[in-house]
Amino acid sequence: MRKCVCKVFLTLLLPLGLIAQEIRLNQIVTGTSAPTDIQSAGDGTDRLFLAEQGGRIRILRAGALLPQVFLDISALVSSGNERGLLGLAFPPGFAQSQRFYVDYTNRDGNTVIAQYRVSANRDVADPASAVILLTIPQPFANHNGGQVRFGPDGFLYIGLGDGGSGGDPQNNGQNLNALLGKLLRIDVESAPGTVRIPPSNPFVNRAGARGEIWAYGLRNPWRFSFDRANGDLWIADVGQDNYEEVNYQPSESPGGEDYGWRIMEGLHCYNPSNCNMQGLTLPVAEYSHAGSACSITGGFVYRGQMWPGLRGTYIYADYCSGRIWGLDRSGSNWVTRVLLDSGLGITTFGQDEAGEVYLAAANGRIYRVDLLANVPRFYAANVVNAASFAGGAVAGSLATVFAAGVRDTPGFSVASGLPLPPTMDGIALSMDGISAPLLSVSNLNGVEQVNFQVPFELQGRTSAALVISRAGASSAPQTVTLQAQQPGVYTLDGTRAIAVHNTSYTLVTDPSPLAAGEFAFLYASGLGAVTNAPVTGAAAASSPLARTVAQVHVTLGGLPCEVQFSGLAPGFAGLYQVNFRVPTGLAKGVYDLQLSVGAENAPVVKLPVQ
Repeated sequence: MRKCVCKVFLTLLLPLGLIAQEIRLNQIVTGTSAPTDIQSAGDGTDRLFLAEQGGRIRILRAGALLPQVFLDISALVSSGNERGLLGLAFPPGFAQSQRFYVDYTNRDGNTVIAQYRVSANRDVADPASAVILLTIPQPFANHNGGQVRFGPDGFLYIGLGDGGSGGDPQNNGQNLNALLGKLLRIDVESAPGTVRIPPSNPFVNRAGARGEIWAYGLRNPWRFSFDRANGDLWIADVGQDNYEEVNYQPSESPGGEDYGWRIMEGLHCYNPSNCNMQGLTLPVAEYSHAGSACSITGGFVYRGQMWPGLRGTYIYADYCSGRIWGLDRSGSNWVTRVLLDSGLGITTFGQDEAGEVYLAAANGRIYRVDLLANVPRFYAANVVNAASFAGGAVAGSLATVFAAGVRDTPGFSVASGLPLPPTMDGIALSMDGISAPLLSVSNLNGVEQVNFQVPFELQGRTSAALVISRAGASSAPQTVTLQAQQPGVYTLDGTRAIAVHNTSYTLVTDPSPLAAGEFAFLYASGLGAVTNAPVTGAAAASSPLARTVAQVHVTLGGLPCEVQFSGLAPGFAGLYQVNFRVPTGLAKGVYDLQLSVGAENAPVVKLPVQ
């Protein structure tokens, strides 16, 4: 057995908020019993539905519990330890269909997925409307999983544990002919009351595999969620004896990931004598059981409007220690930070229609997650070259900072003219106290960023403290590395260079390739110091030109190109231009273009030649 402590049952006698870090918990309501799930119906009513382990669903509206129970199926539910009413899901279009779905452990100890309908009273469901869609045998009393949730694709996802006991004795996690230890994906809305397997599921056509499976190698997924901004999937998986883990699946994934159990526990071999990690998708975060930690409770990526500085952070917790973490990308890495040592036995998280995040505790109380200081937030590693996205920046060049809390709504704002403005959408940047003019501020698919010009005044320095301010509230300063040169070429799609024919001033594309011997120019970043440098934020002059001090080289297909000009693009701020000639001996094809300055090379890009 894993341990005698049970996730849903245990009440911790620890005071709330002994050590405050970044967030506070705002108590919303008391009086629930062993809450296991918090769900919004997404129907415009701003109600939160609270599932209780014993088999009831309550409604929270305007900060108060409604006196009537939404649904009571306690007569059907085996409750206690890790069994009970464990999950609740509302499909897209619930406002019209009034159908919803639950996951519970029946009296025989098996997992049941059932559909219900709401009665004429929209705050009360009809218990007689039950349609049992799946019954999944459970060999042991623990590791039931229990989360059900509709994905952005409209399909129902079901999290199932490995069947229980300890160490997955039946090897369900790795057995594609078993539903246990899996994340399932089924279609329950195309023909209500029936289960269909989506033909796009990864194992539909594999002999000996169950078509319902979306991902496998899970021990006991206790809460998974989809990022409402981009559809990314986050799965918190409870560990065995030593490590808890967070798994991540990008929205473009076709499914089929093996998250490793029982080969791995977190990032560590569970059985060192049999630990083949080939083909496994390892977690993006883990934590050990040190300091009374024991069991992860997964949460949500915050996408609300109340606390801009928290946006983009995945929030999760440990049940036994009460510690709440935030997980973010920092450059190419994942970074975890402690948000609060709450002292609570946190059983589940929830999200309302506006994207605000809530949590439930074993004491029956529901809390909203609030920030202590509502300021923009970013990591130094998220300050990058605007063209190559390499970490760091170059004085005078354009750079990008990926941050939270710089633009609330999807879309973008762009400077209307030159010189570049010092503020945009209430945002301002400074580096070592020097204003950094802004080119654009955007929020696209949940990714917030600011494009700015690094002040020329920082030339010669190796680092600078960057601060982002919004409406007078400033972020913590982050030390950004400055380089003399850091070349990058702007591209259309990450690979094809943005290059322009020198005679027609039209874009170089596959239908309009370069010709051997032709002059063309491309746009670059990070080429370093220039002569005749303009004032930071102002347009570069066309006479005399602002030429690079260091010599710039271009090769195409491995052949050197004649460079006619390299420097700041006339009429632009912070943008470099390189005029070059295609080698005369180059045959038709798509070639690698390499831009270099000094000893620094830009990432290789592609250009077509006819």
